[in-house]
Amino acid sequence: MQWIQLIIPCSRQLSGDVESAALEAGALSVTLQDAADQPILEPAVGETPLWDDCVMTALFSSETDTKSIDEKLSVALPGALTKRWQQLEDKDWSQEWKQHFQPLKCGDRLWICPSWIAPPDPNGVNLSLDPGLAFGTGSHPTTHLCLRWLDQQDLSGKTVIDYGCGSGILGIAALLLGAKQVIAVDNDPQALLASRDNAQRNNIAADRLKTYLPEDLPANLYAEVMVANILAAPLISLAPKLCAMTKPKGLLCLAGLLESQITAVSAPYSQQFRFFSPSIESEWAQLSAQKSDIA
Repeated sequence: MQWIQLIIPCSRQLSGDVESAALEAGALSVTLQDAADQPILEPAVGETPLWDDCVMTALFSSETDTKSIDEKLSVALPGALTKRWQQLEDKDWSQEWKQHFQPLKCGDRLWICPSWIAPPDPNGVNLSLDPGLAFGTGSHPTTHLCLRWLDQQDLSGKTVIDYGCGSGILGIAALLLGAKQVIAVDNDPQALLASRDNAQRNNIAADRLKTYLPEDLPANLYAEVMVANILAAPLISLAPKLCAMTKPKGLLCLAGLLESQITAVSAPYSQQFRFFSPSIESEWAQLSAQKSDIA
């Protein structure tokens, strides 16, 4: 099916009116995008922030009478707003995102490879990945930093907890790099499903990667390595739990925080962990630490 899209630059204050008018005029979907490179990196819980300057894109069938739509919007919206129509190339949009996901080297040994592309280094540690509906392809700085950290560790025979596992990319990487077992935790059942599917894709035995919702975690669960790539606020609130599940002398890897949040995130862990120098990539930070030798 052919599509056309209507593009209208607007302010945050007018975005709601513009969206409502487009939907009222028959738009099949409406998308709001940043028009001025204004990042919103970590909104508060329950908050749906918008940029000061937006671009609204409304999707219509190619059979739409654009003149009629223009007339309706001219009545509903301020005359100063500019509008333009654009023919949308017919593509298989469910597959289009795949062209942006290419093999990625993370450290000295590890490669993250889309499941539909042959690994560029057959002798490397190759993780075949289909992220599906879960976060984690390795391309985002937070995930990339964690993967590089894992590549540098001696994980042989160790148990790893991947808290906030998403696609399972970190836990599966740990297993391919020598870990004995991974406990993958996420509050999204879809993430747990994606993690199990990706583990199977990499020929990981089912008993080596176990998945849990947070409320279903077994009591007295401990690991030599704790990895949590989430966001600053949950990293802070989860500190008591993550500390308790990390064995004495165990390693900790935290990511999903900004460089400006390093002090706040590390503070609730600092009594039990000794932190090393952080790694920074594009304003994002990855913290690593070792737990003290206490029972």
